Amino acid sequence: MDKTKICITTLEYPPDVGGVGESVHRIAKMLIDTGYEVHVAVFRSKQRLVTDGSRRRASCSTTLQDGVFVHRIKSAVRDNLTEIQDFFSDVYFQLKCLHQKYKYDLFHAFFMNETGYVTTLLAKENDVPVINSVRGSDLHKHIFNPKNHAQIAWILENSAWVTFVSRDLQKRASVIAPSVKLKSSAFWNSIAPINFEQLPTPSLVRELPGIIIGSSGRFRDKKGIEFLLDACAELSNELDLTLLLVGDFIEREKAYWQQQIQQSRIGDRLQITGITSRQEALAYLPHLDIFVIPSLHDGCPNTLLEAMLASRAIIGTRVDAIGEILEDGVDGLLINPGSTEELITSLRHLATKPDLRQKLGAAAKTKALQQLAPSVEHQNWIDVYQRALGTSASILFEKLSLV
Repeated sequence: MDKTKICITTLEYPPDVGGVGESVHRIAKMLIDTGYEVHVAVFRSKQRLVTDGSRRRASCSTTLQDGVFVHRIKSAVRDNLTEIQDFFSDVYFQLKCLHQKYKYDLFHAFFMNETGYVTTLLAKENDVPVINSVRGSDLHKHIFNPKNHAQIAWILENSAWVTFVSRDLQKRASVIAPSVKLKSSAFWNSIAPINFEQLPTPSLVRELPGIIIGSSGRFRDKKGIEFLLDACAELSNELDLTLLLVGDFIEREKAYWQQQIQQSRIGDRLQITGITSRQEALAYLPHLDIFVIPSLHDGCPNTLLEAMLASRAIIGTRVDAIGEILEDGVDGLLINPGSTEELITSLRHLATKPDLRQKLGAAAKTKALQQLAPSVEHQNWIDVYQRALGTSASILFEKLSLV
């Protein structure tokens, strides 16, 4: 019997660096283990920009990675600037060719703003069910571009099923497209256990004085790092501390962040590692006294789950999955986003109470192992796929009944 064929569309996939790529890779492996044949189509609009003056035709290269068929799609470059509609037209054609070759039973798009529209259009034209997965910025940021609003609403209305990584995102989508309430589910990302003892101690750790307060990731506007800079600068007048940022600021915002660092007057209390591998970033976690994730909005960030597994005392904001996963005073401390004052109070509280840090960290690890285990997410995805494929079967039955 032929396997059910799934085509997932995404902006990134390993070895590309990014949380969406990690999630898609994890889910693809889950689906393979369940018995599905999995294809992943990777494309991103920034790939249409070629700065060296070269030209190319549209292409799709296919490799087999750990049992997953990975199709990397590139649009043509025919002029100095490839218009966005030309990019999506090329992507649509390449996806259509893949569908004609493999005859997919279901499409699944991650991140609506780029992948959702072209995937949903192709799926609807071919009477194939489509799942759209909202990750965060698609509804927290891109929805505020008036050009995107109608398109996002159309995608939500025409999905067989929609998934969210937080109830906040699900609620916003239901406001935009009320039918989402009847065909959606919200559940968190998962994380596999990590043996931190096997990771080498980064040399920088030995050079960091005082209480080590840290955060990790690719830092950008939504991460709320300016409030962490201000809070640590203020506290450095009374506490011996180091603020360690594991990662770096995204390139297009670096001038802004340099300004924020200077204005905070945090000085040599701040250390930034620069871009690291995931393994190196993980190796820093056991050496942090306090992990802070001060996001203004953030979906379900993997860095939170990693810090929980590392038994860190965590301060997070009451946004998205951060505020849903952490229970204030039980396995972390919660503050309102954008509040430097609340962050200062929470940091001061944890900095002076090592026993509390240990208690919160142990509880966070227990929650990660029990409620954020891959087996939990696996079952959630199996339920979603069965619902979406079942919807397709019901529609087909209704059509046959009318003949």
